[in-house]
Amino acid sequence: MVPLVHAPPVLRGTAAWKYFGDFRGSLLAGQVLLLQVAHPVVGAGVQDHSEYREDPWTRLMRTAGSLSICVYGGRRGALYEAKRLRELHRPFTGVDFTGRRYSALNPAAYAWVHSTLVMLPVDTQRFFGREIPPSELAEYYAQMCDIGRILGLRERDLPPDWPAFERYYAEMVDSFGQNPAIDTLLETIAEVPNPWRRLPDPLWTRMRRAQHRFQLFLIGGTLPPALRARIGLKWTDEQQVRFDRFCRVLRLAGAVPVPVRSVHLRSIGWLNVWLRARRLG
Repeated sequence: MVPLVHAPPVLRGTAAWKYFGDFRGSLLAGQVLLLQVAHPVVGAGVQDHSEYREDPWTRLMRTAGSLSICVYGGRRGALYEAKRLRELHRPFTGVDFTGRRYSALNPAAYAWVHSTLVMLPVDTQRFFGREIPPSELAEYYAQMCDIGRILGLRERDLPPDWPAFERYYAEMVDSFGQNPAIDTLLETIAEVPNPWRRLPDPLWTRMRRAQHRFQLFLIGGTLPPALRARIGLKWTDEQQVRFDRFCRVLRLAGAVPVPVRSVHLRSIGWLNVWLRARRLG
């Protein structure tokens, strides 16, 4: 890892500001988590040190809050969050699924996690909206590289432009296969605990089954097909027809103004920065 650096903030109306917080991106949460833990170092780190299996709801909320600060929290907020993440992950070490020792700050693994988040808004628009125009895609990627530098990524781990990033991303996905962390993630989706103690368990049992089917449907529809096949997720022509229909319905949300589509994440980012400023005095 390299020293944290300053970078231009994400300004209102620019590509990252417009696309990163689209509420439809939450539908890709399962896909992104699976792609992250498919990396042997990331997967081993999550298996050894994360509590997401016991409390996935808190884990997801923390992740959303962290991302919102990096993109929407301004330069000061992004630097603060980058330092916090570095300190949080520094003690996480162990042995990965290939038998090699790892650190959670392994540069290549750290870069891969960032890359899945770079691809998230692009996939969101590709599946559920309108594909990002090439001119905005170049601006978006440059902004996400700036955020990567703030997080301490090495320059050689940041492909120079979007076409190079797409090649890197495809090569990484092609190198992945089944591993214990993917198994654990899929089990967690099936057995996720009741998020609210006042919710009756029989009702939650029915809701959990429905969300399990829905999450597998979203993961199956949005994962790269070759990786989906390698990890043994079944996907039929009928499911593809249903998924295409689902995407067409979600594209109707494009009529919602851009500021409204991302207001939830922007608000989380501003709130986090404000609270931390008060805490630090």
